[in-house]
Amino acid sequence: MTLRLVHIGLGGWGRNWEELAVPRVPEIQRVACIDSDPATLATARETLGLPDAICFSDMTTALESVEADAVLITVQLAGHVSVALAALEAGKHVLVEKPFAPSVAEAKTVVEAAERRGLTLMVSQNYRFFPAPKLAERMVREQALGPLGAVHVDFRRYANTAERGGNRHYDLIHPLLYDMAIHHYDLLRMILAQEPVDIFVKVTSPAWSNFSGDAAAVMTITFAGGTIVSYRGSWVSTGPETAWAGEWRMECADGEIAWTSRNGEGVAGDRVTVQRIGRKHARTQE
Repeated sequence: MTLRLVHIGLGGWGRNWEELAVPRVPEIQRVACIDSDPATLATARETLGLPDAICFSDMTTALESVEADAVLITVQLAGHVSVALAALEAGKHVLVEKPFAPSVAEAKTVVEAAERRGLTLMVSQNYRFFPAPKLAERMVREQALGPLGAVHVDFRRYANTAERGGNRHYDLIHPLLYDMAIHHYDLLRMILAQEPVDIFVKVTSPAWSNFSGDAAAVMTITFAGGTIVSYRGSWVSTGPETAWAGEWRMECADGEIAWTSRNGEGVAGDRVTVQRIGRKHARTQE
């Protein structure tokens, strides 16, 4: 069965999806590409080699012109909810980039719309499909080192090089929590296979931050099974840079699972190191 896909939002991130994420397989047929900005649409047409016949400036015209099953949404966050609701109203399944919505209330509205129509609504969370977190999840599930007790996650990046107001990410209310740490939240829920029951968050920014919102945070999260997670993240850290998935240390009864992921192109930077009690580096997988 072939899935006929409409893609809306062809800015830098949308073009990245086209180049790296939308599979070129018979099961996926890209039937329309949409962007409301003429210059952005022209750039996408040229760089991606898109035929004129599948390029549109609005979703209404596109859906009236082609037969489609699903809509991929990579517009800016402010447009996620309205575009997703319009796609669902038109009877299309939806895959939307993260962050899902500007607020929990708006996200709930979209979820309810999909449920009423019996349509699939998914938020893209690609980090969970990389080899290191998949192995970590399996080891926790199989209790390879016994029960899991505590998890420590560190994320450090210095994304502070633009002038204040010179980058749209600088203007997000919580640029770390809303735009980056949600990857780490998703990994926690996937690996632990539990939901959080208690969370304490302290957000902050150092004096040198060019972000309007708080660009750093520390968190303590308690999950339903009793596992305690300590999380530290920063967009303005001057410490050693971590991989995009962060540095993880997972303490189990019989040792520790340490891993990292998303460091460079592809899966080359994925690493898992196991240290059993009394036996250093008993097992390493790269």
